[in-house]
Amino acid sequence: MIDGIDHVALAAPPGSEEEARRFFSGVLGLEELPKPESQIKYGGTWFACGSQQLHVGIQEEFTPAQRAHPAFSVDGAERLAAVAARLGGAGVEVTWDQELPGTARFYATDPWGNRLEFTAV
Repeated sequence: MIDGIDHVALAAPPGSEEEARRFFSGVLGLEELPKPESQIKYGGTWFACGSQQLHVGIQEEFTPAQRAHPAFSVDGAERLAAVAARLGGAGVEVTWDQELPGTARFYATDPWGNRLEFTAV
């Protein structure tokens, strides 16, 4: 019945669109997508992430998601290490995790404290 995931949404505090662009486009290299005219009034930014999308939406009374999170897949352990290095170079703390045998992965947070997972496929 379900064929896949169209997009994942993260929340961010009001006025954080430029910071979202710097982090998701500048640090992670995701392409920003134009929002449909009907969605612009809600603020936030949308990004391409493979064949899916990441939507960063504005939430008035924002609280970061510390357990729920998107998991970004990267092609191979070398590229995963490069992403970790890029995040570290941008001042983002990276925490490697060894709990899934045979899976290279780490956790980080976006600029507002939302949990992000990165894994090698």
